[in-house]
Amino acid sequence: MELILRAYELKLKHTFTISRESIDVQPSLIVELRSDGFSGYGEATSNPYYKTTVPVMIDDLNKIRSIIESTIDETPEIFWAKIHPYLKEDMFALCALDMAYTDLYARKKGKKLFELWEYTIDKNPLTDYTIGIASIEKMLSKMKELPWPIYKIKLGNP
Repeated sequence: MELILRAYELKLKHTFTISRESIDVQPSLIVELRSDGFSGYGEATSNPYYKTTVPVMIDDLNKIRSIIESTIDETPEIFWAKIHPYLKEDMFALCALDMAYTDLYARKKGKKLFELWEYTIDKNPLTDYTIGIASIEKMLSKMKELPWPIYKIKLGNP
């Protein structure tokens, strides 16, 4: 198996503000695992609150590259249990790697993830669109720009 790590600086359409910070760019890591002509993908973003950065995640994953790349057709549960002790201090990197491995495993089995998990999608809950702290006018403008069934509104101003 081959581990490929890609760092991106994703420019946001709008400044995203929460109580601790405002960002215009979201540093992100894409983890790709390749094996037998298949690829699986996972991702994680930096998060200053949790002291998580893309360079730290890359470093942590590179430290165990040989363990990751020597894995052969284990179930996602066994893979996670094997890798967790090495990444228990970097749950963001572990999550991205777990996503990539589970995606790869499902693709190699010729299944979609929900099929692998024996999950039905007919009763999936709706997801939300998060709008950061802004003036009421700006938040309404964002809602009109992207109509969505459910919004999560970050509050923190009068």
